Amino acid sequence: MRRIHRIASHVFDSGISLLVKSTRPVRVWTRVCHKMRPSTGGDEVLLPRESARWVAERSTDVKICQDGIKKTAQLIEEGVTGAEPSISLGRWREHQLNPKTTDKAAIDWIFLCDTLNFSFWTPPGTEKYAVNYGGQSWTGYWSLCAAINRALDKGIPVTDPKYYSTLSEQTLASVFKSDTATAMPLLKERLAALHEAGQVLVEKYDGSFVNMLKKSNKSAGTLLRMVVAEFSSYRDEADYMGKRVSCYKRAQILIADIWACCEGQGLGAFDDIDSITMFADYRIPQVLVWLGALQYSDKLNETLAKDTMFESGDRLEVEIRGCSIWAVELIVEEVRKSLASKKLDSAVIVNAILVDHYLWDYRRDHAAETDHIPIHKIRCIYY
Repeated sequence: MRRIHRIASHVFDSGISLLVKSTRPVRVWTRVCHKMRPSTGGDEVLLPRESARWVAERSTDVKICQDGIKKTAQLIEEGVTGAEPSISLGRWREHQLNPKTTDKAAIDWIFLCDTLNFSFWTPPGTEKYAVNYGGQSWTGYWSLCAAINRALDKGIPVTDPKYYSTLSEQTLASVFKSDTATAMPLLKERLAALHEAGQVLVEKYDGSFVNMLKKSNKSAGTLLRMVVAEFSSYRDEADYMGKRVSCYKRAQILIADIWACCEGQGLGAFDDIDSITMFADYRIPQVLVWLGALQYSDKLNETLAKDTMFESGDRLEVEIRGCSIWAVELIVEEVRKSLASKKLDSAVIVNAILVDHYLWDYRRDHAAETDHIPIHKIRCIYY
């Protein structure tokens, strides 16, 4: 569940130790980007980059392969240095469903989308949830965007926190009405996420995510910690080998989308955007395996082949996601080394956001070649 190609800044973060105070109950899993924060239960939580390193160094069923890292890095480098680069920051707003402005309305649209940005997959042989909009049928993440835009076109203030803080399940079902026989998955969970988010924004941030954004003082790390502290639906954490680890996929995508929408300016200006890691879902691991950057054990391949339904925090799920994050960190480092050796490091910008979105789009463009690699299946509110 992503969006379109984006690009990122080029200062490689070293992993600063940061703390965040969580004020709401923690659910099973979460994700972020520096070193540690205390959980609501008092245990320290490794943030995504350090979580990924911890997992990758101890993983038994997922391994990172250096040859595949170099192969993938070459693809990324070609994408940012070609005569007509295939990746640019401005392309985010080029997608017909994304906002074309950089104002409060755009930020509230992004926050709504990312609060609901989870679990769009359908079992094999099942008709997909789809929304017809703008002369096209949209599936996956884009079906969510299409449904939101359809509602706005009808005059429904669906992006207003005051509106969705008290939204009924019946009204939500109408907003996300499918144009196929398959309904939007996890509707009750989406409603709960909206109610919580809307109530927090109305009660504490004058009814708009923009006001929370402004309080972050142009720090992606600060905003990330604020989001996971205020909204329990954005927290996905797990216990792994004696540590509490995190990925905070949706919280990081939220920040990356704001940054991309605003092209790093105005409301989207972050001094530490490189602190954001990739967004660990089930599609990026699939393409990393195909590119040879990740290798699954026979045991894991057998488990995936059986269409096993994972639970949030399962060891195998944590290893897939943690190793994917760390693999992308290594890919970014490899690209930057290569660019520096060619004295191109000041001419182009690369980070985990760019790599993530490139790989997500790359996977869609090569679906026929990659779909034989099974994804790990999970129904949860985190991705």
